[in-house]
Amino acid sequence: MTHLDADRLDPEHPAHAVDAPSPATGLTAAGVAERIARGQVNDVPVRSSRSLADIVRANVFTRFNAIIGVLWVIMLFVAPIQDSLFGFVILANTGIGIIQEWRAKKTLDSLALIGEVRPTVRRDGKPVGISTSEIVLDDVIEIGPGDKAVVDGVCVEADGLEIDESLLTGEADPVVKQPGDQVMSGSFVVAGGGAFRATKVGREAYAAQLAEEASRFTLVQSELRSGISTILKYVTWMMVPTAIGLILSQLLAKDNDLDDSIARTVGGIVPMVPEGLVLLTSVAFAIGVVRLGRKQCLVQELPAIEGLARVDTVCLDKTGTLTEGGMDVTDLRVLDGADERHVRAVLGALGASDPRPNASLQAIIDTYPDDGSAGAWRNTRSLPFSSARKYSGATFDEGDGAAGTWLLGAPDVLLPEDDPALAETGRLNEQGLRVLLLARAARDLDDPEVAEGVEPTALVVLEQRLRPDAADTLRYFADQDVRAKVISGDNAVSVGAVAAKLGLSGATVDARRLPAEREEMAGALDEGTVFGRVTPQQKRDMVAALQSRGHTVAMTGDGVNDVLALKDADIGVAMGSGSEATRAVAQIVLLNNSFATLPSVVAEGRRVIGNITRVATLFLVKTVYSVLLAILVVCSQVEYPFLPRHLTLLSTLTIGVPAFFLALAPNRERARPHFVRRVMRYAIPGGVVAGAATFVTYLVARQHYTGPGALDAETSAATLTLFLISMWVLAIIARPYTWWRVLLVAAMGLGFVVVLAVPWLQDFFALKLVGVTMPWTAVGIAVAGAAVLELTWGWVDRRFPV
Repeated sequence: MTHLDADRLDPEHPAHAVDAPSPATGLTAAGVAERIARGQVNDVPVRSSRSLADIVRANVFTRFNAIIGVLWVIMLFVAPIQDSLFGFVILANTGIGIIQEWRAKKTLDSLALIGEVRPTVRRDGKPVGISTSEIVLDDVIEIGPGDKAVVDGVCVEADGLEIDESLLTGEADPVVKQPGDQVMSGSFVVAGGGAFRATKVGREAYAAQLAEEASRFTLVQSELRSGISTILKYVTWMMVPTAIGLILSQLLAKDNDLDDSIARTVGGIVPMVPEGLVLLTSVAFAIGVVRLGRKQCLVQELPAIEGLARVDTVCLDKTGTLTEGGMDVTDLRVLDGADERHVRAVLGALGASDPRPNASLQAIIDTYPDDGSAGAWRNTRSLPFSSARKYSGATFDEGDGAAGTWLLGAPDVLLPEDDPALAETGRLNEQGLRVLLLARAARDLDDPEVAEGVEPTALVVLEQRLRPDAADTLRYFADQDVRAKVISGDNAVSVGAVAAKLGLSGATVDARRLPAEREEMAGALDEGTVFGRVTPQQKRDMVAALQSRGHTVAMTGDGVNDVLALKDADIGVAMGSGSEATRAVAQIVLLNNSFATLPSVVAEGRRVIGNITRVATLFLVKTVYSVLLAILVVCSQVEYPFLPRHLTLLSTLTIGVPAFFLALAPNRERARPHFVRRVMRYAIPGGVVAGAATFVTYLVARQHYTGPGALDAETSAATLTLFLISMWVLAIIARPYTWWRVLLVAAMGLGFVVVLAVPWLQDFFALKLVGVTMPWTAVGIAVAGAAVLELTWGWVDRRFPV
């Protein structure tokens, strides 16, 4: 006896409770209330975003906030408030991060609510649509093609029910379900319909346990986030020993005032931390989510914005992506002298036999409704449409068995290659029309070979509605060097004709002739553009074959036949009107069903990638020169040249404010790989030049100035050099110039001039240029450093291109 059988026979099992539901009527209101009181509710948390507490925790309790926080508390006790400004900046940054992510969370939650599927349950004898979180134990849930099982249960009704459990078990073939069979949450219906009774809800359900485990990890690979993590790891390794050396140098090697030594020590450690880099990355992602949310685009995983921007191949499912969901019957062509009236009656009966028709059958139902002429027929057996077999069918009985078994499906699947009806089908397909064959079968519908030797009766010609925005979107991807591959289960010639109407050129291939080996398939995919008669498993294999060639693949779709490929693609994009299963596995859901939204997602991703690369260079130049200055100070056994207030001023004008604007600005640069390499190839030489030039100015000033107040004058000269070189770094990073970027750089320079010109600001930041010779010397060293920086970065571009 199986475990499931034991459950059904167990008197303690919920099915045997006094208020156990009838499959036909479901639970009563009293039964629902009782289960809610017992906590037997499907209370799985929404995946779209994390809680406010999690957001606050993630933004406040970071490694670098802990370091900065300790140093800030120390400075509050030993130095003027000017030297503690860096702490208030960190508070402001953290607050901005929390607010922006909270805005993104509200956007995600509202969009998730709009796109939420409401399962149909039977309560008090009536079908009712409810939220998934309102399902209780023992609810009887109706399911049909494309529906996902949201809880575990036992099948109580089945009408040709076939369920795909590959996302859970890895088994590719759909499983036929009969009453009493187990239904696993996370599986989805590919054909037929039925109902099942919930036996496990909430976190006890199998899929919920998997989701909870998976939610501990980032599901979409983010090169930005992983690259920044790598950079921060290296920064920590550099910072710790350097900071220890600086502390010993300033506290033990010099006879300075203790408070001043502590302040200069903190002034050396604080700028080593690129504290705003992680913040700006999160803010850029969060604002991207809000922007896309206004366009009815639900980003279920934040790094998906970045991922789509890196895609170089987009696999498009024709139906629902390039064409709209609905179809129109344009012609009915009877074959071999069949009676057209009889054919219309058969089509009407076939439509009436399927409670959940797909788009093709719905068009037939609308054109040939069941008018009662086949009223004497009794539907004794139905075979729902399946993407794998490419046909559906039904058996009818007039009492004497005369009605027989009828199939409706792809002509090139049901007929032999030499059948004359295929020639007519081919001509229609070349016009971009979809053709279905109505045929009478000689075998029983339960026979696996029922499609063999059928008698063709009529061709049903359907016209698909092209999406008005599809051509422009395909043209956009072509301009961006992103290859489009149309992958469809329809006839290859028909799909090719549709693609041609949309301006997509390239070879058309019948997927039944594709090689099975991955390497050979990858070669065929590189050569072809349009692929027809693709099975669901082939879609998955094609995605894997493209990835094996190093391609970053996005897959779009809306039907259950797209689920496996959507799951395996680097980025899965589902239509809001698509099946629940596709929306569950996709990272991006287009709630407005508009294929034209994809360019906006790509643009957001490029904005994030390009801008974060820019600002990361700014932050890490500061980290490099801070570490270098600390090392030079330790080796030279001199006072550290800066107080925290000096570096707070420099960081605000040359990094903090400009980085905020640069991180959120429009940016259409194409996404390029190797984030860490691209950032460090500029940050290391930039930081070395800035640090070396600043230290040279500091040493020259130490020789020039003597007497009381000399250290303040030396610090001011070194600050001038560091500011000018940092401004030059900013000017380089801001290229190519636009009016607002020029204005931004000029405003930051003007801000520093104001500090030097206003007496109370001079006193507040302890900056006063003494004499004429040394300030101009500092300017000259900065100009030389800027020239070296230009030459160095130019050489890096030529020597180490990425």
